[in-house]
This record gives sequence, structure tokens and C-alpha cells, in this order.
Amino acid sequence: MYSRSSEPVRFERDCAAVLVPQGDEVTLPAGTVGYITQALGGSWTVFVEGNLMRIAGKDGDAIGKPPVEPLALPEGATDEDVERVVWEQLRTCFDPEIPVNIVELGLVYLAELYRPESGEGRGVRVRMTLTAPGCGMGDILVSDVRSKLEQIPTVTETDIELVFDPPWNQTMMSDVAKLETGMF
Repeated sequence: MYSRSSEPVRFERDCAAVLVPQGDEVTLPAGTVGYITQALGGSWTVFVEGNLMRIAGKDGDAIGKPPVEPLALPEGATDEDVERVVWEQLRTCFDPEIPVNIVELGLVYLAELYRPESGEGRGVRVRMTLTAPGCGMGDILVSDVRSKLEQIPTVTETDIELVFDPPWNQTMMSDVAKLETGMF
């Protein structure tokens, strides 16, 4: 949420944003004033007129930040190379209200590569959960995971499923996440 340490910004152009936690897509017009409350994982959470908005990395220029650079893989990348980037990308996914990535929070139960039926490229299957079944961020987090994985060269398909078995609990958090959230 907004605090005295939040960085003020003025939108330099019209910009797509996602309303947090509702997930509604909106367009913020050029000249809109807000405050950056979180800048993690290549996206920004901005407090605008009493609402939190998520700004995608590709739209960083709208708030005076450098846009996120496209991903690259080495020539002839192996499945191991792609799997490494999959986990790197998952670590860039954050709940806009919690400053810890979904991997450290213990929300990712499975992330694996598969060969799509088309035979083209690679697919990524993810099974993930939420900190609470009624969390309003579910659709936003699933969408964020999907879009981050689809940025990986050679990934042509994603299968992201939100599951609630086993139910998430704080013991699934890494020590890093527990330290960050003050639960250690």
C-alpha cells in the first residue's frame, strides 16, 4: 500500500493496467499521477486514486522506467536450459500485495516441460496454489505465470492449473520467504 517511501510517478502515455485484486483491465491516461508501491519481478504496483494497479514490464516507459528486455536462450538450448529459465521466470511472479515470489512462498507444486501434440516447441505444465482458496489474486497470478512463461523462446504452449490439494500452509514457505514476511 502507499507509504511515504512510495515513489511518485506521472504516466507519460496511456497505459494498460490491471486493477488489484479484482483483475479488471483498465487504461490509465497520460498525465495520471500515482505512487509506485512495489517494483518486483519486472512489473510495478502503482497506487492511483485509492486503487492498486499492476503495470506490466513491457510498459515501464509509461512511468519513466526502462521496459523489461525480451528473454533469450543460447543457440541450441536444451530442455535443461529451458527448465532453468522456466524457474527463473516463475521467480519473477509476485502477488502485488506480498513482496515474495510465488516459488519462495511455496505456491508452485509442479513445473515441468512436455512436448506439445503439434510437435512444435515445448510446453510448460504448472500446478500452483494460492495462500488462501478465496484469494482474489488467483486469476491475476495464473495470468502472470502464463504470460511470463510464454515469453520464453521455444515455449509454444502452457498448461497452468490452480489446485488446492494439498492446501497451502506457512510450512511450505522457504526460509527466505519467512524472513521477508517476518514469520521466521
